[in-house]
Amino acid sequence: MSLHIRLRLRRAGFTLDFNEHLPGQGVTALFGRSGSGKTTLLRCLAGFEPEAAGEICINGEYWQQERQSRPTHQRELGYVFQEASLFAHLTVAGNLRYAWRRVPAANRRITQAEAIDWLGLGELLRRYPDQLSGGQRQRVAIARAMLGSPQLLLMDEPLAALDSASKAEIMPYLQRLPQQLQMPILYVSHTLEEVAQLADHLVLLEHGRCLGQGALNEMLTRLDLPLASAASASAVVQAQVASFDADYHLLSVVTAAGSLQVPAPARPAGDQVRVRIAARDLLLAQAPLVGISALNSLPVTVLALTADTDPAFTLVRLEHAGQPLLARITRKSAEQMQLAAGTELQAIVKTASLAG
Repeated sequence: MSLHIRLRLRRAGFTLDFNEHLPGQGVTALFGRSGSGKTTLLRCLAGFEPEAAGEICINGEYWQQERQSRPTHQRELGYVFQEASLFAHLTVAGNLRYAWRRVPAANRRITQAEAIDWLGLGELLRRYPDQLSGGQRQRVAIARAMLGSPQLLLMDEPLAALDSASKAEIMPYLQRLPQQLQMPILYVSHTLEEVAQLADHLVLLEHGRCLGQGALNEMLTRLDLPLASAASASAVVQAQVASFDADYHLLSVVTAAGSLQVPAPARPAGDQVRVRIAARDLLLAQAPLVGISALNSLPVTVLALTADTDPAFTLVRLEHAGQPLLARITRKSAEQMQLAAGTELQAIVKTASLAG
């Protein structure tokens, strides 16, 4: 499965010029500042922008070739907007049935029972949209989009209109979707925290163009991209839950080359999780340290260094068991330690958090 997207759209003061091959599975995040072209790209894929020229090929099937384009209703896609936009006169069950009935029986890939189970909607089926919380409405909207049996699911900042409690409520459902759906998901966001929790692949957009794309952690730690200089710059390490210390409320997780202790609620042993390590929370030492408050230390090798946007700091890209990490240290420290590519160090993690 693969997506090939080559699109160009001119507007007053803005041009979208996108030409990339994207993964045909998992969650690909479209990330960038407001006005970078994220939503415009989704609208082009959905057929909402008739002036867009180019090519859209989804799993070998062309939705557009130059200006020969299928209308929206002939594109097998699901679209989840910032607002749920449910039918107010229908119950949750009615909204789901509406989407399911629009798909010919032979083309249905997902049953109503599966969508209800995956999004936890069983107790909500008789309610009307005005009887639901914001998070519940978005869960219904996602289930309705899924029941259209799309080849491609487009999600345009589905959490943007929700408060913190509603975001926390819906996030576990979003995290499980890639394992449940055999279809690619394009997810628009301008929040790195969301991207760290959900994305497998990241596309960075700026002024309508792609600055780069790749696996999530590779992109987050690339020194030639602005993500590494952001105040929230971080790396995301894949790990597995080993145990939970109820006395100290610490989760022990195992990475490719060791273990970390992370303040977090209990999780079942064996759960796959993501650990987010902020660049500002990584200290570098030339030898293991003792008698310090930090609980975690990782052996790392320097891959590269570059100047930060703040002249007082240096960005250091590191490698830990094949996974890149990022540290932001003072330029004076980097010079005193004589850091260079290939230097072996200990990375002291002041704090880490679960990203998903």
